[in-house]
Amino acid sequence: MAIEAWFMDESDGDQRLPHHRSPPEFVSLDHLADAGVLYWKLNPSDYENDEELRKIREARGYNYMDLLDLCPEKVDNYEQKLKNFYTEHIHGDEEIRYCLEGSGYFDVRDKKDRWIRIWIKPGDLIVLPAGIYHRFTLDTSNYIKLMRLFVGEPVWTAFNRPQEEHPARKQYARSLAEKVGVALAAH
Repeated sequence: MAIEAWFMDESDGDQRLPHHRSPPEFVSLDHLADAGVLYWKLNPSDYENDEELRKIREARGYNYMDLLDLCPEKVDNYEQKLKNFYTEHIHGDEEIRYCLEGSGYFDVRDKKDRWIRIWIKPGDLIVLPAGIYHRFTLDTSNYIKLMRLFVGEPVWTAFNRPQEEHPARKQYARSLAEKVGVALAAH
C-alpha cells in the first residue's frame, strides 16, 4: 500500500490529529513528486539486510545512518522538542527518513503553498528535497522509530520560515519552475 497524504484543514487543533479537510482531499504520489518528495515502500522488519535499501543508499550517496526513537519515555523535554519539529522550516540538504516502527506526520508545502500532510508508517521511506518548507509531528500514538540517512556527516540545521533568500530555497524554487508538468518517477 502506498503512503497516505492529504491536503490539511486550516484548524489550530492538536497537531497530532489527522487534520483532514471536509470532505478529505487525498494527494497522489505524482503530486508529492511534483513537490520534489520521493517515496519508497520497504521492509522495515529486515532493514539491516534490505537489498533495495542498500541500492537506494548507494545510488543517492547516503553513507551515514542513525536510528531515533521519539516518544515521551525516551526523549528529554519531549513536548518542547515536538514543538520545535513542528515549526515550519527548511534545510540546506535533503531530509531522508525511513519509518521502522510507529507513525507520524511530515507536513510539506506544495507549489501553491498549501499544507500536505504525509502519514508515514513502518516501511515508508521519504526524501524531502533541500529547500522545501516542512515540519514534523507524531500522531496520537506518540511513538516513532526512524532511520535518518545523510550524505556525509549529519547536519540538522533548521532555518525557520521565511527563508526565500537561502540558497537551498532558491534552488528548490528554480527546480519547481523547471519541472512544470514533469513528474518524477515514484516507487
